[in-house]
Amino acid sequence: MPKKLAITQVRSGVGRKFKHRRTLKALGFKKHQQTVVHDDSPTIRGMLRQVHYLVQVHEVK
Repeated sequence: MPKKLAITQVRSGVGRKFKHRRTLKALGFKKHQQTVVHDDSPTIRGMLRQVHYLVQVHEVK
């Protein structure tokens, strides 16, 4: 069973690069302080690396 990641947006995307705002949208964020759950995959890890300063990541058991 693949690991799951709980990702919480802790900083706003306002005033950030367009590419970073688009990455937040691709991760499923619609508003600030929202939490989404994704499978741990290289694609998701790459997105998180790009917006690491806007989100917090926790592993879900």
